[in-house]
Amino acid sequence: MDWMTNLTVTDFFLLGFQASQLLRNLLFLLILVIYNLTICGNLLIITLVSSSKILHTPMYFFISQLSTSDLLLSISVVPNMLYILLHNGAAITFVGCFTQFCFFGTSGACECFLLSVMSYDRYVAICNPLHYISIMTNEVCVKFSAICWLLGSSFSFILTITQSMLYFCGPNLIDHFFCDIIPVLELACSDTSTLYVEIYFVGTPSVLIPTTIIVASYTSIVRAVLRIPSSTGRQKAFSTCSSHLIVVSMFYGTLFCVYVLPTSGKTSTTSKILSLLYTVFTPLINPIIYSLRNKDIKKAAQGTICKRSSFIKEL
Repeated sequence: MDWMTNLTVTDFFLLGFQASQLLRNLLFLLILVIYNLTICGNLLIITLVSSSKILHTPMYFFISQLSTSDLLLSISVVPNMLYILLHNGAAITFVGCFTQFCFFGTSGACECFLLSVMSYDRYVAICNPLHYISIMTNEVCVKFSAICWLLGSSFSFILTITQSMLYFCGPNLIDHFFCDIIPVLELACSDTSTLYVEIYFVGTPSVLIPTTIIVASYTSIVRAVLRIPSSTGRQKAFSTCSSHLIVVSMFYGTLFCVYVLPTSGKTSTTSKILSLLYTVFTPLINPIIYSLRNKDIKKAAQGTICKRSSFIKEL
């Protein structure tokens, strides 16, 4: 039994980006700035939605849930990535690695479901506006949100537990900047065929079901909008969906490139860059899209600033 203990991997070593010190320092500064902006931007949206009455609507509630998911994704991946960049790689414990993957997977799966719920919300608002308030009640929104988080965390937890039960006997070098599922599976000494089947049966519904809902919702939305007689009405209807469509396109585009396209034609550097877009840039761009293109959020931000300014003056 001693020889098995000696061969069992107790930690992994994340190689990160193998580049010159100057390039890694520049990348560190860039990601640090983006990380701080991501945290501030998403926290701002969550704060505004919870405190401003004009944002107490289903659409903004789901946007705040999306921001929570983006925060979880950034916090679970980026701080350790910054440490890796500074030290040209870093060790991570066995438990730490799979804990990171669990939070990362929860965020990704939850975002898939949240985006589908948001598309359904837009469908009801445009295709059935007279019954929108009675359909998208506060109770329904909370239930939808709870289901998204429950499904996302369940799928991620199942994959994490199964993956952690594999036997890792060495080497322990992960050619990535976080514990993603494919790079970790490549190090397993035991048979991974069962886990790949599990990934298919667990991962496929978490992507296919939301995608089907999104496509069906926007198909109905496009049909309804094209029936609007005035061009102004059509433009107004499309504008309510444009931000969500941009976010969906970015999210699923990077997701498809990283996890669906064949890995045989991709180098490790290409995979890392694509993962960088998904884990670092997307959580920053989401709040920018929803804030810069949204008059209500701008108005709520201005109102909050004015209230705080008045409060400070009174003091």
